[in-house]
Amino acid sequence: MPPNCLPTYVLINNESFSFQIATDDQAETDRYWNAIVADGGQESECGWCKDKWGVSWQITPRVLTEALAAGGDEAKRAFDAMMGMKKIDIAAITAARRG
Repeated sequence: MPPNCLPTYVLINNESFSFQIATDDQAETDRYWNAIVADGGQESECGWCKDKWGVSWQITPRVLTEALAAGGDEAKRAFDAMMGMKKIDIAAITAARRG
């Protein structure tokens, strides 16, 4: 293929590019998380992980997104709870929302 016919897109394989998966419950969160980090992937912080090819993923329970969107003290408590996590723990986020 001549150089001027190359595709116009490039997959960036670093943290400036990621896929996000919104999950509905802990079982779904666990299923995606475990599948991505299995066989050579790696856990990161705050719901982020990488698959075995180094592609970044955000596994984000909807309850976390809703808590952060609520704003105020509720959002701060949810954010503070999230900062200590790798995989998001929905029960802990729910408890943090309540105070």
